[in-house]
Amino acid sequence: MNDSAALPPLVAIVGPTASGKSALGVWLAERLGGEVVACDSTQLYRGFDIGTVKPSLSERRDIPHHLIDVLQPEEDATAGGYRQLALTVLEDLRQRNRMPVLTVGTGLYLRALLEGLAELPQRSEELRERLRADAKEHGSGYLHGVLKRLDAEAADKIAAADEQKLIRAIEICLLAKKPISEVHREGRTPLEGWLVLKIGLLPPREALHERIHTRTESMLKRGWLREVQSLLASGLREDAKAFDFIGYRELRAVLHKKISIEEARTAIQQATRQYAKRQLTWFRREQGVRWFSGFGDDPTVQAGAFEWLQSQGGGIGRGAEGRSV
Repeated sequence: MNDSAALPPLVAIVGPTASGKSALGVWLAERLGGEVVACDSTQLYRGFDIGTVKPSLSERRDIPHHLIDVLQPEEDATAGGYRQLALTVLEDLRQRNRMPVLTVGTGLYLRALLEGLAELPQRSEELRERLRADAKEHGSGYLHGVLKRLDAEAADKIAAADEQKLIRAIEICLLAKKPISEVHREGRTPLEGWLVLKIGLLPPREALHERIHTRTESMLKRGWLREVQSLLASGLREDAKAFDFIGYRELRAVLHKKISIEEARTAIQQATRQYAKRQLTWFRREQGVRWFSGFGDDPTVQAGAFEWLQSQGGGIGRGAEGRSV
């Protein structure tokens, strides 16, 4: 047996939104003595439930879930902060001989956990205010153009409309006096002591879009608009980071009578499709992923993933007490 096979396994399931990562994660955890660890920047926030597609209690099927509802909406979620929380969870699972099954929606968080993070310059509010003012003066696309001149590699990974991430990336480039991509490659401490096994879900494009549209309709019927209304009525500031999540910004506009619910539905579906495309672009760059063509709730995909995990060693295929499953 080689050294890696002797390590406890950690399973990471990657794929676009609506591909069934949560369903596959629970299915595998049930059979492999595991617990689910969410790796998603939106599910960290309390109160933002329907739009972040947190698995319901029935969907969790008594499998413990970690790193859901751990931040207040006013708090800032960061890759570094997520890594610290996740390391604590992983150590607890190791002590209890439980297998982590990560359901990964935010690729940067997985990379931060597995590869570590470099030391980054402290925030400069003065610089940030100047960048916000420049963006307002020059209009859409300005910040993305600035970052592209400073670090084309980083610019390719950030959406042109994501002002917050663009400002932070530019800030790091200017303060560190080097591209942020170079900063990220320096001084990292990778995760050790785990056999990392990555599973990727790759549903057919048209089927994924259909599921995105159907899921959006279902979320609206379940009371997504009422959830946003309740959050606003609670006194939560409208500039809270979580209100920028897909759907929350559109439904907030509905409540302010800026757009209709029909317009919001269409905008949410379009934004979600675009987000799924960005996720796939990121995950395809991830090394060592075993891809499966289909959704995570497809029995064929589930069986294939289980068989592949068994073939990788690390005691896969035995429950928490070492019984064959």
